Amino acid sequence: MIKEFKVNIPQSELDDLNYRIKKVRWPDEIKNSDWKYGTSLSYIKTLAGYWLEEFDWRIIEKEINSFPNFIAEVDGNQIHFLHIKSKKKKATPLIITHGWPGSFLEMLKIIPYLTESEDMAFDLVIPSIIGFGFSKKPRENGSDYGFNADLWHKLMLKLGYKRYGLQGGDIGAGISIKIAQKYPESVIGLHLNYISDSYEPYFKENESIDTHIVKFRKYTQMWNEQEGAYALVHSTKPLSLAYGLNDSPIGLCAWILEKFKAWSDNNGAIENSFTKQELLANVTLYWFTQTIHSSIRMYHEIGNNPLKFGKNDFVKTPVGFARFPKEIPLPPRDYIEKGFNLIHWTEMPRGGHFPALEQPKLLADDIIRFFKKLK
Repeated sequence: MIKEFKVNIPQSELDDLNYRIKKVRWPDEIKNSDWKYGTSLSYIKTLAGYWLEEFDWRIIEKEINSFPNFIAEVDGNQIHFLHIKSKKKKATPLIITHGWPGSFLEMLKIIPYLTESEDMAFDLVIPSIIGFGFSKKPRENGSDYGFNADLWHKLMLKLGYKRYGLQGGDIGAGISIKIAQKYPESVIGLHLNYISDSYEPYFKENESIDTHIVKFRKYTQMWNEQEGAYALVHSTKPLSLAYGLNDSPIGLCAWILEKFKAWSDNNGAIENSFTKQELLANVTLYWFTQTIHSSIRMYHEIGNNPLKFGKNDFVKTPVGFARFPKEIPLPPRDYIEKGFNLIHWTEMPRGGHFPALEQPKLLADDIIRFFKKLK
């Protein structure tokens, strides 16, 4: 069953949010520490003032509702998604999947570039991962890459798309990879802008590993020691963290913003990559849907089933990769090629972990170039 959906948050919830922002208890801060210990206190105080005085959720609602929104029930799971059909003839179906700490809102800026392109146009399906946004929260274990991959495939079939393209970054990359592995006959091509550091291609027994791959693994380990504590908490004790984040909008905002600052191509100033409106729209979505726990809990699920390829897991589907310079650690190209049929690789001039929001035209142009090759 698929039904139309409109966002309409009750005014009482907006009032409650504003009340909680006003009642925040600010922590102390080391003088001139800026973002060294986490989200800058001075910046988030400024943002809190903007949240109260200038940010208007109703504008965000209006933008969301300007696109066709739906809720589909698949195997008892309610999936929220946008479905934007191109007016161009012979448009290619493409499902685009977000990650954490993002949401489907990341993809709004990329929509016109892909649906209105004269070179190659797409019918877009932009879902919210189970436990994110307006999709239903899972109540049982098992909501990992493969679980969501099954739901996405069944959703595309429900929409009448027997063959379709895939695009994803962050968690969305893992889900897209699993679709390509499980349903290769349905996938036209797979375009990625990220791959998890849990990715490990198949190695034969006693097969040697190149020195630069060993260096990459050491670098990733060092990065995780310095920047990856959040993921360790998410994958081990997410509920303990969620009590605070689900109860404090400022706490929630600080936890999410720190990643948008650290993982984007902003030259030290977060608003070089995102507007206050964009940042707060995403945080406010997490707040109203109360999905911080269900979203971060997914780290535990995917930790149980990481992207470690077996002998028969090679992705035969044509794969394109857009490498953005400020992305978090990515495997070397030849390491990716060991597990994927990589036919397209682009070194991007700028951008980071959130390219659909940071550099929507650059990402869209690369998606179009890749899928044009497959024609």
